Amino acid sequence: MPITNYNEITEGQYDVLKEIGNIGLGNATTALSKMLNRRIEMKIPQVDLVEINKLADLIGGPENPVVGILVTLSGDISGMMMFAVEQFSARKLVNLVLQQESQEERFSHMDFSVLKEIGNIIAGAYMTSISTLTGLAIFPSVPQACYDMAGAILSVPAIEFGKIGDKALLIDSSFDDTDDQIDGYFIMIPDLESYNKIMSIFGM
Repeated sequence: MPITNYNEITEGQYDVLKEIGNIGLGNATTALSKMLNRRIEMKIPQVDLVEINKLADLIGGPENPVVGILVTLSGDISGMMMFAVEQFSARKLVNLVLQQESQEERFSHMDFSVLKEIGNIIAGAYMTSISTLTGLAIFPSVPQACYDMAGAILSVPAIEFGKIGDKALLIDSSFDDTDDQIDGYFIMIPDLESYNKIMSIFGM
């Protein structure tokens, strides 16, 4: 039965969301490993529906510096996806791609270009897995990246979610390479029509 806001999600639908999250993240991890040309392992992700006003608290607090990589979705599915990564992990990703050992807290134009490309690959892999699973055509936009405090970064998805409910789908993900752990967070925001379309495919 179609829902009119995310507060109506049933336990069965929540299980479907978790499974989609697991599959999408696994595909994204494989793509990241190929991009970095090194083994990256994914820890079992935590998938939760959380209150919008608690999103920033769950990624280190409103003042925690993070990089947000945002793409909008079009095709059979409309909405947006954000990959938020803490400053240390974002620097680690940039260093791996550029084969450097920078400790700079701020990010240069080149760094942002690298982060956008990482976001493009991760989002593309994630959406491809969902498209394969559902048979729906999904097209991510060119990614936008910004560096700010978590509270400011998350204001965009918070505003979008606020139109249709007070909860968001948060996928807490960790990737391990040979040296460090990379912590990231996926925030999925399909619009209600798209959400109901996905669920109808699974008979929900």
